[in-house]
This record gives sequence, C-alpha cells and structure tokens, in this order.
Amino acid sequence: MLETLRLVVAILLAVMFVGMGILHFVPSVARGMSAIIPPAIKERVSGKTLVRFTGLCEIAGGIGLLVPVLRPWAAIALIVFLIAVFPANAYAARHPERFGRAAIPFWPRLLAQLALIALLVFVAL
Repeated sequence: MLETLRLVVAILLAVMFVGMGILHFVPSVARGMSAIIPPAIKERVSGKTLVRFTGLCEIAGGIGLLVPVLRPWAAIALIVFLIAVFPANAYAARHPERFGRAAIPFWPRLLAQLALIALLVFVAL
C-alpha cells in the first residue's frame, strides 16, 4: 500500500515538475520568471539563460521521478532545485507591486516549497 502511494505521489510530482518546466519555454511566462530573478544574480547570468536552465532541471527531475532507479536521485536534485530557486520567489514576494500574480506572499510560498520537499523525501525513501 505504501509503495503504491509513493508511486502515485511520484507520478503526480513528475507531471507537476514537467509541466512547470515546459512553461519555462513559453515566452510570456519565461519573461515573468526572468523578471523575478534578483538583480544580483542576473549580473552573473542572464535571466533568459537561468529560466531555460531551471526549466530543463524541472523537466529532467520530473522524468527522473518516473524511473525507479533514478527516483531518489531525482528527488534529491529537485529538493536542491527548490532551495536554489527560492530566492527568486522571495524577491517577488517582497515586490508585489512589480510582479503581480507571480508575487505569491512569502509564507504561503515557503510552506508550499516545504510541502513539496516533504513529498520528494517521501518518494525518495
């Protein structure tokens, strides 16, 4: 029963991450994502490059969740990913007047990220 639940959660997470990764390549969405990257980070790497890279990371991680032997590694990589992109989400939350709907308030965003991390730990075990 527990293994079935892990598989179902892994599939749902995979669909979510692959779907979100694909959105990184939709021009209007990608522009919004690029805009929420803190300026200090964009001084080193272009926003467009970071958005595409993170999109590929989400797609690869989502696919990895569907391959049993890769699932733990994909889950770990996606946890690192969620931690790495959080500064952009926090930056957007601090500037709702600039980012509109992308500026999800800080605490709900943090709780959502932690919930995703918990689910990834669950499927990795």
